[in-house]
Amino acid sequence: MKFRPLHDRVLVKRIEQETKTASGIIIPDSAQEKPIQGEVISVGEGVRDEKGALRPLDVKPGDRIIFGKWSGTEVKIGAEDLLIMKESDIFGILTNAA
Repeated sequence: MKFRPLHDRVLVKRIEQETKTASGIIIPDSAQEKPIQGEVISVGEGVRDEKGALRPLDVKPGDRIIFGKWSGTEVKIGAEDLLIMKESDIFGILTNAA
């Protein structure tokens, strides 16, 4: 099944956090926080400004992002649990600094 978000919406797959600390202590599921990192799967075409011009989104599929803990709406598409959120819910894009 394919899904394409509309306007300034973004489809995101959460990136699960580590289940144990650096010292090797395993964190139980009940104590783990919701992941706040994800990978952009699909994006809408953008939003229109006051003049009617289309402004494309700053994120693109494949980008690794950071978003708010409670951002977006959880959906199940096929067998995957994904999030749909507005671009404004995204705090930033993670990049590998050389």
